[in-house]
Amino acid sequence: MVTRVLIATGLLLTVTAAIAQQVTPQRVKTISPAGAIKPTGTWNLATRAGDFLFVAGMRGIDPQTNTLVEGDEARVRQAFLNMRLVAQSEGATLNDTVRLVVFVSDMFRFRPIVNKVQAELWGREPYPPRTIVEVQRLNQDDIVEIEGTFYAPRVGK
Repeated sequence: MVTRVLIATGLLLTVTAAIAQQVTPQRVKTISPAGAIKPTGTWNLATRAGDFLFVAGMRGIDPQTNTLVEGDEARVRQAFLNMRLVAQSEGATLNDTVRLVVFVSDMFRFRPIVNKVQAELWGREPYPPRTIVEVQRLNQDDIVEIEGTFYAPRVGK
């Protein structure tokens, strides 16, 4: 019986050490900055893995009320602003975007708006690589969802 307890304790120590390694600075860190929208399910706003920040799909939700903003252009802009807020919390700017993925519910209607708002927010080229995909439906029958990957080197590694 003592042998079993020692084996079980050894396994417990091994599992505990593996879990502890996942929260070290070299592992993935969950990001949820103050002032950001609140996740509505089993997801986080972003994660950091080394020098890269991966921001989940952001929609045009007002972080003060957690409701969708009115108007197509305002909603697209808010989605980008929500992504920017999360990126800034880790020291990145929109110009540090490595890749964007944009989901729209109507390519013909919303791609021109996405292009306009993105050009306004970035200010000038170069723009990051972007994939834009028309989907049948988004959460809450929304019109746009934008996810981004950012290069955000850790200070004082």
